[in-house]
Amino acid sequence: MSMWKHALFGAAVALAVSLPAQAQDARKETLLVVNETGPNSLDIHAVGANRPSYGVAWLAYDRLMSFGRKTVNGVAYYDYTKLTPELAESWEIAKDGMSVTFKLRRDAKFHDGSPVTAADVKWSYDRALAMGGFPQFQMMAGSLEKPEQFEAVDTHTFRVKFLKKDKLSMPDMAVPVPSIYNATLAKKNATAQDPWAAAWLKNNTAGGGAFKVASWKPGQEIVYERFDDWKSGPLPKLKRVIQREVPSAGTRRALIERGDADMSFEMPPKDFALLSQEKTGNLLVKSTPVENALWYIGMNVNNPPFNNVKVRQAIAYAVPYEKMFTRAFYGRAIKLWGGKPGPVATAAWPATHGYNTDIAKAKALLAEAGYPNGFETTLSFDLGQGTVSEPMAVLLQESLAELGIKATINKVPGANWRAQMLKKDMPIFINRFGGWLNYPEYFFFWNFHSSDPVFNTSGYKNPKMDALIEKARYETDPKKYDAEVKGFIDLLHTDLPRIPVAQPVMDVVMGKHVSGYQYWFHIQPDYRLIEKQ
Repeated sequence: MSMWKHALFGAAVALAVSLPAQAQDARKETLLVVNETGPNSLDIHAVGANRPSYGVAWLAYDRLMSFGRKTVNGVAYYDYTKLTPELAESWEIAKDGMSVTFKLRRDAKFHDGSPVTAADVKWSYDRALAMGGFPQFQMMAGSLEKPEQFEAVDTHTFRVKFLKKDKLSMPDMAVPVPSIYNATLAKKNATAQDPWAAAWLKNNTAGGGAFKVASWKPGQEIVYERFDDWKSGPLPKLKRVIQREVPSAGTRRALIERGDADMSFEMPPKDFALLSQEKTGNLLVKSTPVENALWYIGMNVNNPPFNNVKVRQAIAYAVPYEKMFTRAFYGRAIKLWGGKPGPVATAAWPATHGYNTDIAKAKALLAEAGYPNGFETTLSFDLGQGTVSEPMAVLLQESLAELGIKATINKVPGANWRAQMLKKDMPIFINRFGGWLNYPEYFFFWNFHSSDPVFNTSGYKNPKMDALIEKARYETDPKKYDAEVKGFIDLLHTDLPRIPVAQPVMDVVMGKHVSGYQYWFHIQPDYRLIEKQ
């Protein structure tokens, strides 16, 4: 047996033995998922919580509301235009439009059996603001900014007072950040130095969602077990989900092809491209464009040499877009370069810019900026997304060398990437960002507003950009709104704190015995909806 087969066999056995005998007898009720990266925290409010942590929040906690469902090209999507009940069974907007009152389910319980109350909701919303960073800015994106806005009216009535009429306020309460925590349990594990139990909640959950976290071994696996007393939706068909981290992409693919694993949503685009072409008859690949999202090259605009816009524009002409598209994305993305130069024609976002690979133009701009012989810098990327970002980094490094730019590649472990990004000190970096609420101004608020939200990792500040974003957020005139959106997109393409490369595609492969998959904005599978035949 070859070394590769030994490794594959070992991985398959390890996966099998992780299933208790009871689950092996009832495999239909257990979903086995193989991934590259798992959560680095069980608390979405934690500093540096990564994308897989969003999945934990979605499953182990409830929100007051969720989103509806629609079908696009045969794929089930969430519907961001429709809010549906979750922990709140109903709500009513005040006649003046300046508050909303929620009625909570009276039979809702947390995982420890204690009842869910409006006081828990109040504590959870207060916590999201108090933790600062990402959760605070997420709440602020919907004008949820002060604890005084949140009121526990009685045991099962919760009210939110609006600071202004903001179309994002209601949907912002249906994303993962305003998850509802068991305040009594959390407080038991708080200290004077840690009043919000951040240390304890990073490694433990205090929720009442459809699944409990049965065990978590960071870097290895997370196991979910169904909470049979869940009242906020139809009880999931699955009793258990084992989400195992398998670093080797080849092993993940082989496990799926052999039927030893049920699902994967983290494999190289090359593997998804091949799986899509295979006629095995037992696998299904579903692909959906990720809304409001970019793969991009970011630059720190506050420090030389990238504080010079001509340097940033030179980099935009040096990017080997087509090579990245074929060698990193394998065509499984939407191109965002090579459009008509000048102002964008529509307010559609993500938008195509007018830059192409043109080394001669790049050299001329670099000379104008005072760097005719190039410079030295550090190019960083996330190893947790390395199947795409590593080939992107190598290709960019080669292209920059043609300008005399020596870029040393810095590979940041996936578990550390978010925290490293939040330091906002990387000179040039490759990253992917998606906005949960599918509005252009939401994306731009997070990434380019001068209030310095956590994901403005380029440190970009421009009063003109701020004004356009803020006008669009509250604009009611469609024509003015379109003009404002086109205005801030054009400003991005001119100032280039980030160079858009491609709109990502969410790829998921599963056995045909698996059904119920639905695309969500946080691009983590919703195991509450999935079942096995």
